Amino acid sequence: MKKVLVLCTGNSCRSQIAHGYLNKLLSGKAEVYSAGVETHGVNPLAIKIMQEDGIDISKHTSNNISEYSTIQFDYIITVCDHANERCPVFPSNAIKLHQNFPDPAKAIGTPEEIKNEFARVRQLIKGYCADFKLKYF
Repeated sequence: MKKVLVLCTGNSCRSQIAHGYLNKLLSGKAEVYSAGVETHGVNPLAIKIMQEDGIDISKHTSNNISEYSTIQFDYIITVCDHANERCPVFPSNAIKLHQNFPDPAKAIGTPEEIKNEFARVRQLIKGYCADFKLKYF
């Protein structure tokens, strides 16, 4: 089974959302992991916005990339520029992909505006994950 790593800065929003979608889309085809170059905990709004789309990420944990240093990944997807720049070198032949998504945790405004930004970013990531499946699986 192939192994996919989604990497972000803090493993709290974007990588968690992608992890949730890839788990669903690649079920039985790949093991999906997510990590950050730091750990910030899973953002409660990311959990809520994914539940609204029928995916439960409430049991996900925020992991540091160092925890996965011995795993041979087939794909490493960075979902923010910061993680792409700080991504450690893995001694593997993993296909490395990068797509920068806005950080919904930095959204400002009313609670409704912030929720809308989380939903907007969720949809961007959902589309990317669907395209990833079509292209690589």
